Amino acid sequence: MTDTADHVTTHQAEDDARNEQILIWVNGRVVPKAQAMVSVYDSGFMLGDGVWEGIRLYDGTWAFLDEHIERLFEAAKAIDLDIALTPDQVKQAIFDTQEANAMQTDAHARLMVTRGVKHRPFQHPSLSRSGPTMVIIMEHSRPKIPRPIRLATVPHMRGLPMTQDPKLNSHSKLNCILACIAAEKAGADEALMLDVHGFVNTTNACNFFIVRKGEVWTSTGDYCMNGITRGKVIRLCRDNGIPVFERNFSLVDTYSADEAFLTGTFGAQTPVSMIDGRVIGSGEMGPMTERLRGLYKGLVAA
Repeated sequence: MTDTADHVTTHQAEDDARNEQILIWVNGRVVPKAQAMVSVYDSGFMLGDGVWEGIRLYDGTWAFLDEHIERLFEAAKAIDLDIALTPDQVKQAIFDTQEANAMQTDAHARLMVTRGVKHRPFQHPSLSRSGPTMVIIMEHSRPKIPRPIRLATVPHMRGLPMTQDPKLNSHSKLNCILACIAAEKAGADEALMLDVHGFVNTTNACNFFIVRKGEVWTSTGDYCMNGITRGKVIRLCRDNGIPVFERNFSLVDTYSADEAFLTGTFGAQTPVSMIDGRVIGSGEMGPMTERLRGLYKGLVAA
């Protein structure tokens, strides 16, 4: 499909020298990047035992912040993790980190909460006796994706809720990382993952949409992350008279789509040019994707 040196990622950003001087929030302290460290006994480092959120700053406002914080607390409750702060206190920590870094726009924050430092290096949650650990990494970040994304279908699936619920934004991302590696080995940028029934589901990092004959399709949502940007796109379609369907569909439907795009907090709506060596539509951003990008920008600015 493409030379491995030609890979891009859905989280590719412009280089920004200011990111070497950022201040990072670690357990209530704002410290220089070189001093932002956690213990090797931390549950997140040792076992991937934690949850996280990614949020973006546009013109002084964190987009859909309340929804991101609500999703963080829902995930923490699901894994029986006490964040030990209220939602308002978490938001204040974000604002304090923003102020410390003098950021006003084009910033991306990754908010991470783990079960904390373990007493001994083993699995049982009761061994996490000093916690939680909370970190906010906030970087200057302007997306710079030089061309539409190329996808490859991989054997790795987004699975059933009784294994690891794909709706959890957990630190345990190895399944998605392996999918991404498989896609790169196939010459693509990112992996297209199927659900347990073989229907098209999501990519390893973003939610997935296709456009067919003026209709916007995405998966049922049963096996993918409950993406906030995904939900906003569905709402924008409904509010603007664009037919939108959450449904099962196959690779046959996908290969013959007029357009395909990804949604996520970082890139908003990212066009897809190729899937498994098949060019999608014109291979460039299609008119529906472009329209939805405009509508989304208006929603963020509202």
